[in-house]
Amino acid sequence: MARTRPGFGPLLLIMAALVAGGYFAFAAMQGSFGMLRRVQVDAEIVALTAERDALSAEAVRMANLTRRLSDSYLDLDLLDERARDVLGYLRADEVLIR
Repeated sequence: MARTRPGFGPLLLIMAALVAGGYFAFAAMQGSFGMLRRVQVDAEIVALTAERDALSAEAVRMANLTRRLSDSYLDLDLLDERARDVLGYLRADEVLIR
């Protein structure tokens, strides 16, 4: 009885399956839609959400200051504070220490 060796067909099929599996595993981890990109996007979402909240709080603070300096509601203490800070004004009875 003669022994026959398997042909290259099954071997090539196994090699192709291994290469395709390796490619898809690599793409699942490091591709543009992979797991590592997902972690990076999640970290960016957290950072940008914190930045958005900080900017929103700053906008609320600025809106409050703007309202307090408007014609309809003038806060004289705030006006005095801003004039001193921006223009460098002092009262005659004050002493400046730097």
